[in-house]
Amino acid sequence: MIIDCHVHASALHPSRGKVSDRVTKSFPFKFMSWRLGIKYNADRQGEVEAEFEQRLFDLLDQTPELDAAAVLAFDATYDREGRLDDARTHLYVKNDYVIDLARRHRKILFAASVHPYRKDAVAEVERCVKAGAVLLKWLPIVQDIDPSDSRCFEFYECLAHHKLPLLSHTGGEKMLPNMNADVKDPRLLAEAIRRGVTVIAAHCGTKSALFEKDYVDEFCRMARDHEHFYGDTAALSLPTRSHAYKALFAHPEVMAKVIHGSDWPVIPIPPVTQLGLGATAEMLHEKNWLRRDVLIKQRLGFGREYWERAAKVLRLPGAS
Repeated sequence: MIIDCHVHASALHPSRGKVSDRVTKSFPFKFMSWRLGIKYNADRQGEVEAEFEQRLFDLLDQTPELDAAAVLAFDATYDREGRLDDARTHLYVKNDYVIDLARRHRKILFAASVHPYRKDAVAEVERCVKAGAVLLKWLPIVQDIDPSDSRCFEFYECLAHHKLPLLSHTGGEKMLPNMNADVKDPRLLAEAIRRGVTVIAAHCGTKSALFEKDYVDEFCRMARDHEHFYGDTAALSLPTRSHAYKALFAHPEVMAKVIHGSDWPVIPIPPVTQLGLGATAEMLHEKNWLRRDVLIKQRLGFGREYWERAAKVLRLPGAS
């Protein structure tokens, strides 16, 4: 059973979430919309959202290599007192919207997102578990979450009780505005592990820009030292992150802790220095980015255990 554990939804209509003007006017958003053949217009948010979700449905149907994808909700930003901070919320995808997507497409799994500082955080996790959540997603540098903060400890105990894995972004981020640049280090997730949570460090601690600090070495140490600490390969085919492939393949004990994720709709760019010109050109002809990401990793040499690991970590029925 092959699962992509890291696929994004876009909720543009206010009833289902929010994408701020700062994001919709950015180059990455405009580029992705253009490459997906979707023309964003603030006056037709509902229609654009429907086009985006239909494109996701179509690409999943056209990717036979994948049995399912965990599609991520994305909670709003909250302050230290647990109050909604709308001014600093640049992306919001409501849990109910992704629950609905999962009901409408056989290959979509519901991945919840709950900010741990919310006053109703534990109650919302429990609601999402009842709705079939397979994991819980954070992006700390965007949502302003410090994973080592004591405010998270009761939240971790709830995740551990329900055996719900935490998929938390590590390393840099350039697609969305950063609200807290000091929470990139995978080692901040140690408090979750100590409280029994299975943690997946998204992007394996890789940097998002040339001169940023990289946390791949820290990720590798965490993966070796903690049984229930994993990393996903989401967006590792971006030029700023693809150096991590070499580090992963160099350490079999770390490779044994890596699971499949794409970060769709982020574009996967074949690493030419590792694949060569011929294979790179071949991959670029694949217009389905979900499938291209799979093909890149197959060509790099990711084996059967890698492809099957996500289903086991998410404890899905039928995972062997």
